[in-house]
Amino acid sequence: MWLEIVLASVLGLVIYWFVSRDKEETLPLEDGWWGPGARPPGGEDESIRPFKVETSDEEIDDLHRRIDKARLTPPLEDSRFHYGFNASYLKKILSYWRNGFDWRKQVEVLNRYPHFKTKIEGLDIHFIHVKPHELPSGRAAKPLLMVHGWPGSFYEFYNIIPLLTDPKNHGLSDEHVFEVICPSIPGYGFSEASSKKGMGAAGGLATARIFYKLMLRLGFQEFYIQGGDWGSLICTNMAQLVPSHVKGMHLNMALILRNFYTLTLFLGRRFGGLFGYTERDMELLYPVKEKIFYSIIRESGYMHIQSTKPDTVGCALNDSPVGLAAYILEKFSTWTNSEFRDLEDGGLERKFSLDDLLTNVMIYWTTGTITSSQRFYKENMGKNFTAEKPFRMKVQVPTGFAAFPCELLHIPEKWLKFKYPKLISYSYMARGGHFAALEEPELLARDIIKFVGLLERQ
Repeated sequence: MWLEIVLASVLGLVIYWFVSRDKEETLPLEDGWWGPGARPPGGEDESIRPFKVETSDEEIDDLHRRIDKARLTPPLEDSRFHYGFNASYLKKILSYWRNGFDWRKQVEVLNRYPHFKTKIEGLDIHFIHVKPHELPSGRAAKPLLMVHGWPGSFYEFYNIIPLLTDPKNHGLSDEHVFEVICPSIPGYGFSEASSKKGMGAAGGLATARIFYKLMLRLGFQEFYIQGGDWGSLICTNMAQLVPSHVKGMHLNMALILRNFYTLTLFLGRRFGGLFGYTERDMELLYPVKEKIFYSIIRESGYMHIQSTKPDTVGCALNDSPVGLAAYILEKFSTWTNSEFRDLEDGGLERKFSLDDLLTNVMIYWTTGTITSSQRFYKENMGKNFTAEKPFRMKVQVPTGFAAFPCELLHIPEKWLKFKYPKLISYSYMARGGHFAALEEPELLARDIIKFVGLLERQ
């Protein structure tokens, strides 16, 4: 008992010493060229061009032929989603995809918001830009960049955009009204993929820089940013690169990899209060063996594949819409709620509509970008990636965080404050998992608005 107390005290002093050593640093902005060949002389075309999502009979017919030829392996008895996507339920998905899903109608839904493309560092970058239809008298819209992750897309934000651009008509306060910019990460959906290696090196800095240049090109010198999954890393990198341009950053996931607070996990169950853990933290973290270690092992197989040889599995997924759907939708099951593994249908339709799920899959399928999207893991998780400066650096930008209870890993407020010392808002969300903007748009919108309100009142 006394030994544990001494160890806890020593660890607390070490943590205090490291926390008290805040240094305001920024990363060099630098430049890059990710298009094919060498950078052309004379600079690139900086025009912003309207873009429209389109489809054709040939595209739809090809999809249907491939679905018709699907060859599935029967699941083991009572296996539910413990072995991955259950083939019995997949048959239902495929039947709807083939006979009920209307891709032309969903293309119209995608085109509901204005789409654009512009060349940045050699790549054609796709984004949607949604402005409020009207503003309260004397108010200006606040620019908000929202960044998706894998295996999501810009479409994840379609349900939250109206709550941010027109909050009053959706039951929210109109004290803060936003104009929302949602880009596609290079190599995802309608954004061109890099032709060169190294784009994600040192934590996605190139993508952060490209999105910063996008915001400047749109005329925004200061703006808010928001992200989960890869979007949280890209936003964090942007705050490290250009903190004077980022008014505030809101996250619903964080990668806390080099943090002395993580060592407290082993003593936290007995001395949680000493390390700043709340009762809710304890509920979400313990037992550590099940909620962290087993969970990471069970859910990280895809990450190892995509961080080492993404092109191999990419060949199969890019050739089979059925395989692609199973691979992506399995994440929308277990990452939304780990207990959904115990259900025959993976709980997919408890939180999402099949139209929304299949529209996200179709963005990957019709653009042929599953392989390039997976390469983002290879580029970002190279040898000793956690030793890179972006992972070690603190972020000196006002930050808000929404802790959704079913996220892959719960991050306590104390852990976050180590990397984000200007954390001014931390919320335990009532429900929700990894794909928060799509699953719980109102909860996320309310927390973003709360964060901005706190920041602007300071």
